[in-house]
Parts: sequence; C-alpha cells; structure tokens
Amino acid sequence: MGWLWAIIVGLVLGLLAKAIIPGKQHSPLWLTTIFGMLGAVVGNAVARGFGIAETPGIDWGRHIFQLVAAIVIVFFGDMAYMSVRGRKRKG
Repeated sequence: MGWLWAIIVGLVLGLLAKAIIPGKQHSPLWLTTIFGMLGAVVGNAVARGFGIAETPGIDWGRHIFQLVAAIVIVFFGDMAYMSVRGRKRKG
C-alpha cells in the first residue's frame, strides 16, 4: 500500500507545484507525478535535517518542505524535459 500512497502524494504535489509555477509547463502527467514523488522524498529529508520529525496529526512543516521541493523539481525538470524535447525535434 506504500507505493500507492507515494503515487497519490506525488500526483497531488506535482499538480500543486504546476499550479503555483507561473506559465505553462509542458511535462506530461506521468512525469509530473514522478517529480512530485521526488519532491516528497527530498522534502522529507530536508525536514529531517531541520529537526522536524513525524508528529501525531497533520505535519504541516514537513508538507511545506515537500511542496517547496516539488516546486523546485517540477520547475527544473520541466526545463530539462523541454530541452530534450526541443533537441529531438531539431535533429
């Protein structure tokens, strides 16, 4: 069941990141979900580094770190996707 939650959280974080980033992102939904999953993992690691451990109830601090990481990863991941996609069309 852990993989299902990872996909759901990744999808939600990826879509939230896409909604927050200005402009149009061109990466497909499956790639956005992977970027969101990476954002969750990176955000958890950063939160642990700042001493935010898992707490009972909603852990807002950890979720903020996850969202910020997802925004950064979606932004740069979409730039890389468009760069690779543009090179494939030219050559």
